[in-house]
Amino acid sequence: MMIKRFTLFVSLLILATATYAQESKFAPKREFRGVWIATVQNIDWPTKAAVGVNPAAQQQELIQILDEHQKTGINAIMLQVRPSTDAFYAKGREQWSRFLTGKQGLAPEPFYDPLEFAIQEAHKRGMELHAWINPYRATTSLVDSLTSPDHITRKTPEWFFSYGDKKYFNPGIPEVRSYIVDVILDIVRNYDIDGIHFDDYFYPYPGKDPLPDSTAYMQYGQSFANIEDWRRNNVDVLIESLGENIRSEKRHVKFGISPFGIWRNLAQDSLGSESNGLSGYSALYADARKWVQEGWIDYVNPQLYFPFHYAAAPYEKLLDWWAANSFGKHVYIGQGVYRAMEDREGWRNRQQLPNQVRYLRENPNVQGSVYFSSKSLTNNLAGFRDSLQHNFYKYPALHPQMQWLDDTAPAAPSELKEKKFLIFKSNKKAKLRWERPQDEQVYGYVIYRFEEGEPLNLENPKHIVKVIFDHTLESYDDESIRKGKKYQYVVTAIDRLKNESAPSNAIKAKF
Repeated sequence: MMIKRFTLFVSLLILATATYAQESKFAPKREFRGVWIATVQNIDWPTKAAVGVNPAAQQQELIQILDEHQKTGINAIMLQVRPSTDAFYAKGREQWSRFLTGKQGLAPEPFYDPLEFAIQEAHKRGMELHAWINPYRATTSLVDSLTSPDHITRKTPEWFFSYGDKKYFNPGIPEVRSYIVDVILDIVRNYDIDGIHFDDYFYPYPGKDPLPDSTAYMQYGQSFANIEDWRRNNVDVLIESLGENIRSEKRHVKFGISPFGIWRNLAQDSLGSESNGLSGYSALYADARKWVQEGWIDYVNPQLYFPFHYAAAPYEKLLDWWAANSFGKHVYIGQGVYRAMEDREGWRNRQQLPNQVRYLRENPNVQGSVYFSSKSLTNNLAGFRDSLQHNFYKYPALHPQMQWLDDTAPAAPSELKEKKFLIFKSNKKAKLRWERPQDEQVYGYVIYRFEEGEPLNLENPKHIVKVIFDHTLESYDDESIRKGKKYQYVVTAIDRLKNESAPSNAIKAKF
């Protein structure tokens, strides 16, 4: 009998260990879970931008979008605030976007500041807000009537060139680079953002014609061996300058870039990836590997919108390459949810995206994902949102730490006492109270709850009840308690970069 009991005990222990290992494997406590909300051409928000649209309707639409992403488990919003040398914000030097009000230069009426509103709503939900900016795209059309007479393309036309059906800043002109830095610093100084984010648009994607920047090259690039090296240096100078200036203004504001998925192919460079597609280094003059290696950016977010084993750009090979070239910075994988229903290559397998999440979680040098785009995710293409909400993102996650920016934990909350623990049996609500730390670095709190007999393991995210971005709070109402249960609670403090304090004292409560 003793042998049978011991065997049963060992079996249960193995099962418990395996279950916890699986939870740890597929539910990391820290993970970046982002989504791009595209405003250009009204892809995601606002869906209507005609003159006279009620701003209240736009605000409500954004609230609904954020609510849906919160349910999914998203913890970071990449909001496109400068789609084409225009603005979804008031406190800057560029004109209002026509994708907001239907006419470039026309302010919302009644007035509101979309970026300020979005930051407040994102932070209410424990989400970071990264201001997504297109640095060089000046217009999305060559039709002059779509731009205001006061638009910068008309005021300083010598700063721009036309290519394809768009206008672009010429990155080789020093005044252009200075202007773009100033535009971005307006946002950093004036808004409570968590990050500045660029996508893959640097020099334009190549067409049949050469880029019309030879005059600028003759004026500014004669110290370079060729025009390609000069172009790459032009982008490098901007990225380096921005990294330095952002950190100088606000140390906690992260700077990240989402480059094209291939830096260079192995056939082009011994440091390149096992791929055979277009190279961001050669086609867009974007040396993303260098930006990470030099420490100019805090995270790289390569757009790996490809399936496993795709000949030109295999997802698994590219992910492994970016992870191996992270140089201690963060890697978040850009995943193309919009492709989930395609009838081609690996996309016919509706498990393609879930399998991509599983694969990236196997790599310790990858800290999360960003999904394109918001609408594709909320529309639950191929059931992928369900996979996130009910499986991968079932439990909350703190954002990954960036020790190179700050690694000092804030002071812990205190005085979490049972006598201050109030139970409202009528509506099954528990009210936690604690003593707010006298530490100016405290930005918010994490509430943990454990059932009777469970170890107080703060590394298991299933115990996180709530992540709060509000340092002024000294209480939290837990409305998810169950009758007949015994719980223990602890609270920790987090700073702006999500460094976490030691836990408060634990308290017990019986329902």
